[in-house]
Amino acid sequence: MQRLASIVLFAFFALAGAARAQLQPNDFVAVCGDSITEQKLYSVYIETYLLACKPQPDLRAMQFGWGGEVSWGFLERMDNDVLRYKPTVATTCYGMNDGGYGPLAEERATKYRDAMTAIVKKFKDGGVRSVVVGSPGAVDSDTFRKDPAQAEVYNKTLGQLRDMCKQIAAEQGVAFADVHEPMTQVMPAAKKKYGPAYHVCGADGVHPAANGHLVMAYAFLKALGCDGDVGTITMDMSAGKAEASSGHKVIESSSGTVEIVSERYPFCFFGDPASPESTSGVIEFLPFNRDLNRFTLVVKNLPGPRAKVTWGGASKEFSSEELAKGVNLAAEFPVDNPFADAFKSVEAAVREQQNFETPMIKQFVHSLRAFKQMVPAEGEALDRVADTMAKRDAELQRAARDAVKPVRHTIVVERAR
Repeated sequence: MQRLASIVLFAFFALAGAARAQLQPNDFVAVCGDSITEQKLYSVYIETYLLACKPQPDLRAMQFGWGGEVSWGFLERMDNDVLRYKPTVATTCYGMNDGGYGPLAEERATKYRDAMTAIVKKFKDGGVRSVVVGSPGAVDSDTFRKDPAQAEVYNKTLGQLRDMCKQIAAEQGVAFADVHEPMTQVMPAAKKKYGPAYHVCGADGVHPAANGHLVMAYAFLKALGCDGDVGTITMDMSAGKAEASSGHKVIESSSGTVEIVSERYPFCFFGDPASPESTSGVIEFLPFNRDLNRFTLVVKNLPGPRAKVTWGGASKEFSSEELAKGVNLAAEFPVDNPFADAFKSVEAAVREQQNFETPMIKQFVHSLRAFKQMVPAEGEALDRVADTMAKRDAELQRAARDAVKPVRHTIVVERAR
């Protein structure tokens, strides 16, 4: 029954297509939103994916989360806080606070619609090539005010705001990320397996832990147009040869063994599957690997009906038909694989960068105009401080990019006993 539920969920995701942005080499992605963005989880997952999985070369990102913010508040600070950095792509995630945590009042609905429309227009006018209008997520059915009835009411409100975002994106000709629907679909399925304590939308019902943020990252990466083809390794057992797609290089191959150096990583998952603080459990209910994380092994001319594949320190058996068609190593070895340590290093560098950006924007850049009014004679000095901070952030962005170092790994295929 659990497998059937997962199949139904995956079928839903397959049908839930939407307009997508198109990343280009050297794009600079601004990730904007309220306190959920300021948690620096889904924004870290997005940037780590862009750097390590490399859907396009030389991408970079920056987060602009602000706790307690509403769409109309963000609209007022866009020019000073975001557009000064000249992003080429921007994502938004507003609505959690905008809805007022109750039934949707007409006045709030109008204010939200007008502000979100104005945000898209201002991004366009500011030179942003691609905008992704993200919907709000959801509140947890068990932990939100510890009252399922109130959670149901507010999720209806968030669903209405989601519909507005979808309409605005269509009207403005930009991409739309449906964050709300995946969270409401994953939540009951995951709770059925792990129990009601397995919150998907946070212990407080609003701010997700790692599991919910992975769902959010999935929605945004799909909307950003990431196709999920991390790489393909093709082995010919009879010829003793192997080939690799772009981003991977075969160093040595023989019958059943191939050594590879990879510059593109599969996305990696960590932690106790039963814990909301980990990313390893929620992937069962989310087609992240299928849609965004395909590192495929194809094995031709196997001598027997089954074979054992060893990748790093883990092994798994597959049929010859499965291997001839191609198996996704990222899905089959999601935690214990040769990229795990390197991936953690990239994620740590991204988190260091984004941890710098929050105080830089909130404590200094946002107040820069006020500081200049208070001490106009020091305007040039204040600008120099802002420029120095921007240079430091650029250094941290480069450090995050440079943390993606080639990974040398070996795949062994042998006849199963």
